[in-house]
Formats: sequence, C-alpha cells, structure tokens
Amino acid sequence: MFSLNQSVLVRGAAGEPIPSPYRGLQKLEVEFRRGDFSVVCAGGGTGKSLMALFLATWSNVPTLYVSADSTAATQLSRATAMITGDSAREVKKALVADDGSFAAYEAALAKRWWLRFNYQARPTPKDIELHLECYREVFGCYPHLVVIDNITNVDGGGSSNAEEYTFGLEGLCDYFNEMARETGAHVMAMHHVVGEYSSGIKPIPLDGVKGKIGRVPSVVLTIHAEVDGMQGRTLHISPVKNREGFTDPSGETYASFEVNTSNLQITDLDEEVF
Repeated sequence: MFSLNQSVLVRGAAGEPIPSPYRGLQKLEVEFRRGDFSVVCAGGGTGKSLMALFLATWSNVPTLYVSADSTAATQLSRATAMITGDSAREVKKALVADDGSFAAYEAALAKRWWLRFNYQARPTPKDIELHLECYREVFGCYPHLVVIDNITNVDGGGSSNAEEYTFGLEGLCDYFNEMARETGAHVMAMHHVVGEYSSGIKPIPLDGVKGKIGRVPSVVLTIHAEVDGMQGRTLHISPVKNREGFTDPSGETYASFEVNTSNLQITDLDEEVF
C-alpha cells in the first residue's frame, strides 16, 4: 500500500515512452509506454507485422520479438532491408544463395545486438517467460519492448468453442498486461479483425477487432491500407482506443505512412492526420 508520494518511487520505468519513428501517431497522442500493453489489429497481409518490425528495428531499445507468424528467413530479410535500405528481394536472394554474399550485411546487423527473436510457431506463456528471463540473464535487464506476433499463435491451452476462444484471448491479454507491469516492458501484440474488415481496405473500428478484446489494452490500433497499382502502399493507422490521449473508436481518424515496398522503409506522409 503506497501513498501518492511513495508511488513516485515505486513506479520504476512505467510510463516512459518507447522512442517511435511514427511521428503521425505522436500527433494523435499515441505513445508506446513501458509498463503498458497494446494491441495492433489488421487483416492478413495488411502490414501490421511490418509496422511492428520497423518499430523494433528503429526504436533503439532492448527488444524481444516473438515471431510466431513469420519465419527467421522472412524476418531476417525484412529487418536487413529496413536497416540497410537495400531491396528486401535482393537481401533474400543473398540469404538463400549460401555463397557467402550475405556476410556483407553482418556488420550492420551486429549493431542491432539488442534485438532478439523467438521463432516458435506455437509458443506457450512459459516459453515466453523463459526467453524474458534469458534476456535478463544475458543483458542485465528485461526488454523495454516485447512484440507478440500474433497473439492467436500463443498456445494458451486451447478452446473447444467460440465462447472459450474469446475467454482465452481475454485471458492472454490479462497475462500480457501483467507481463508489462512486472517487467517494465511495453508489450505489443498483433491481432486479427472480423471478416467484414479482413480485406484491409477500409477503416476498422474498435468493434471490428476479433474477439472483442478491447477491455484490457491501454492502446488499440487498427490498420487499413491503400495500394496505388504501382506497388506503392500507404498504411493508415487508427487509434481506436487510447487511455493516455486522443481516441476515435470509429477508426475514421488515422495517421498515414508510406511504405517503400522495395526496402520496407516506412515514412510519415506530409499531409495532416485525417
């Protein structure tokens, strides 16, 4: 039991924002704070994993990325392109060529020593806890950012019907929220949306989140995209829940970001947020 003044001493790093490359979200008062839990939702292939990986590579903080949804080859190719600016396709060719050409990237990748991955397809909460403790043992601190990609890939014990499925998701949200509190990390989980919004081409409201899990997270973001026909892509990120700032549950207010589909750089568009 703590007084308000004592709470200053026990808060630790809670509330400290993770450095973010997404200035448009900052204009909408969206910050990824340590000790908090957020959920990023979009249809399959829209760009939620790219958004999370770009944050992980450029936030420059200790990071554990639980990549259940993507293989090591995919994440390594994407991250190398993001870091070096080279084409992700050419990076992938060098990676699979097995002729030593990928060694040219090793020095650049070594500078991101603080970024570590778990590639289990169905990790359990105990698996994630083990990796957190290993991270602390090696580096002397817990990660400041933990990415769970995707939350439905985490083996929470299984379910036999829709009601238990929703309860299982809420239980995992409670678990990751507690993880954020206990470790002082910002825990960000990727998640899916209901079928009506799975195409990813229109704004997604809070009630479009699959399983209706908006109760626990401090921040819920939804992403829809535009494709211009010339391989260009624009991501629109909507704060449909935000305890610390602006929120629009309709999803109609968003910050926009241009994705270079060659080297996977994500940059703010100059226009004002909508």
